[in-house]
Amino acid sequence: MRGRKRSRSSPPTLRALLGRVATVGVVQLTRRESLLRLGGFAVTALGARGLSFAQASDAATVSCILAPEQTEGPYYIAGEKLRRNITDGRPGAPLVLRALVVDATTCRAIRNAAVDIWHADASGIYSGFGDGAASRTFMRGTQRTNAKGLAQFRTVYPGWYQGRTVHVHVKVHVSGNVVHTGQLYFSDAMTDAVYRRAPYSARATRDVRNNGDPIYRSGGKRSLLSVKKNTAGVYVASITMGVHRS
Repeated sequence: MRGRKRSRSSPPTLRALLGRVATVGVVQLTRRESLLRLGGFAVTALGARGLSFAQASDAATVSCILAPEQTEGPYYIAGEKLRRNITDGRPGAPLVLRALVVDATTCRAIRNAAVDIWHADASGIYSGFGDGAASRTFMRGTQRTNAKGLAQFRTVYPGWYQGRTVHVHVKVHVSGNVVHTGQLYFSDAMTDAVYRRAPYSARATRDVRNNGDPIYRSGGKRSLLSVKKNTAGVYVASITMGVHRS
């Protein structure tokens, strides 16, 4: 009808969108983080058996500290299988290990890095050595990082052995070169909770906790895994490792 104007709201500008404070849970996003999300870096959950990659992505933007170098120890075997499930059917509390590899200088994710991990089984035994000499594969494996810098493994919560706190060995290769050798650790409180259940509870009490391990005391706090138990009863351990490419 004449004399009546149709009202039309203007679409919000990018500046207006960024001016709004986005909230995820209780975390307020900065303008830079909002830009990343508007640019397409927000991702959805990986499913019931994993953590959402958003947590790892956030960690990569704020935590690209150089991962501490630590001894590879006596149980390394080169040429591990390229695989995600490294359990070989051995018992233990199921654990998903999520390792995010980023450039310590630029904080950018590193694609196609080879991540090796190896650790003791629930009984504190390494494959290829001692009581585990009959097999050279259980609790060992390699994964390539994806475009977001993520390598993921299915394993079990490691057991303890005499003289060491509970840990996972890790080695990162970029373009055929070893750029990081380290060890990953669990909080004592988490290990205590896991070890109250079988098969861990059938063993004696571990003899070394984190602060009693001299290797842990040499940078181990910077290699503590963030561990949560999901609704499927799987422990999900995550860490961001900053490395130099060469």
